[in-house]
Amino acid sequence: MTIATDRRSATGLLTPLLAGALVMVALGVYGRVHTPTGFAVGPGGFSGALPMKSWLTTGAFVLAFVQVVSALSMWGKIGVRIPAWVHRWSGRVAFVLTIPVAFHCLYALGLQYDVPRVLVHSLLGCFFYGVFTAKMLALPRKGLPGWTLPLLGGGLFAALVGLWLTSSLWFFTTIGVRL
Repeated sequence: MTIATDRRSATGLLTPLLAGALVMVALGVYGRVHTPTGFAVGPGGFSGALPMKSWLTTGAFVLAFVQVVSALSMWGKIGVRIPAWVHRWSGRVAFVLTIPVAFHCLYALGLQYDVPRVLVHSLLGCFFYGVFTAKMLALPRKGLPGWTLPLLGGGLFAALVGLWLTSSLWFFTTIGVRL
């Protein structure tokens, strides 16, 4: 690869990264300036908003591991062949599981910074959706550096693990396991 080709491929990555950064900042700003409602949004089938958020995040957390294993399989890094549709659908379902959680967090609670755990959780939530945006915009682009998708996917995985640790694990160990 020549230096000119490297520059073109890196330049092609600018749009997804800028869009992701805008999503991160927009969510953070909205979370800070929006007056939180303080009430639960859509905990249907659950005893409350916290159990709903904890279980949906746990579902996405488990599917994140399916994402990692299926991505490693697609890239030929493990000796097992997993169909590409497993990666696509586990990612779609994981993302859908995060939507009611994020909606509740932003609408009912906003971006909070009083408690360190909650601040980290709020920032990770913004980061997760920003990296998701960047990854989805980078997927159809040809000629990007080979490290682009693994790096963005790894960022998504790390953000989701952090979100789970700062929310669901905290809930299950502090409040208890309940529906």
